[in-house]
Amino acid sequence: MAIERKFIDDALVKLSISKFLMANLARAGFSRVEIQKTPVLTRITVYVLNPGRVIGRAGKTIDELTDTIRKKFAVNNPQISVVEVGNKMLEPLLVAKDITGKLERSINPRKILQQTLRSIMENGALGAEIIMSGKLAAKGARAKTIRKSVGYIPKAGDVTSLVLQGDATAYPKYGAIGVRVRIVPPGTKFPDREIKAVEVPKSILNG
Repeated sequence: MAIERKFIDDALVKLSISKFLMANLARAGFSRVEIQKTPVLTRITVYVLNPGRVIGRAGKTIDELTDTIRKKFAVNNPQISVVEVGNKMLEPLLVAKDITGKLERSINPRKILQQTLRSIMENGALGAEIIMSGKLAAKGARAKTIRKSVGYIPKAGDVTSLVLQGDATAYPKYGAIGVRVRIVPPGTKFPDREIKAVEVPKSILNG
C-alpha cells in the first residue's frame, strides 16, 4: 500500500508541475513537459517555441524557475533542460490552442477540424485525432461532440504512452468548447506493428 501511495503522490506532483509550467511559460509557447525522477535528481525537460524566454539573460529566468519548483513542490534537485519545438503542427497542445483561437473567432468547427487534420498529416504524423465538445453551434443549440481521426491512434494498452495529447478550452460567446488533440509523431515505433505510410482520406485532403 505504501508503494502504491508513493506512485500516486509522484503522479500528482508531476501533474502539478506540468500545470505550473503551462501557466508560467505560456508566453514562451509551452508545448509539453517530460519529468523523470531518479534517486539523485529530477530531470524536467520542457518543450517550447521560444527557449530564450525560459532561459533568460545569463540563465537567470531558468534558475529562478528551478528554485521555485524545488521549494513549491518539494522536488529533490530539479534539473531543467529546454528543448525548442521543431514543428508546432506536431505538438498537440499548440494545435489545440490554435483551434480554440479559431473557434473564438467563430470559424466553422468542422472546417477547422478538417483543415487542422490535413495540416497535421501533411507534416508527417502517423496518426491524429481531434475531439471538440460543447456549444458548437449558435446560441440556444445543444452541446454536442464531434470527433475525427486519421491514421493510427491506439486507444488501449501501453502503446498509448507513445501518443502525445493536448487539451485546451475555447470561450466563444455562446459557451465553452473543450478541444482535445492526439498525435502520433513521425518515426514512432510500435512493438506490435510497423507503420510506413498513412493514407489520408480524400474527405480530409479536399476539406
